[in-house]
Amino acid sequence: MGILAWIVLGLVASAIAKAVMPGDDPGGIIVTILIGIAGAVIGGFLWSFITGNTTYTELDLGGILIAVIGSMVLLGLYRSMAGRRT
Repeated sequence: MGILAWIVLGLVASAIAKAVMPGDDPGGIIVTILIGIAGAVIGGFLWSFITGNTTYTELDLGGILIAVIGSMVLLGLYRSMAGRRT
């Protein structure tokens, strides 16, 4: 899947990750969306790199799952790092 598709998928993944992990985000909705996009892109690249499997090349359930997991991990890391500063 191209980078542009992962970005679009990241928008959806950030909304799903926010629904699964409710709570206050230190940066607001824009930062949450950007973190979701970054998490989806990183998740997609890591999936391809670790497994060598590029079968999730379309907007299917597997691609969405990878993007949501990447977004949740990055959002969790952001919350833990931003929470320490305050």
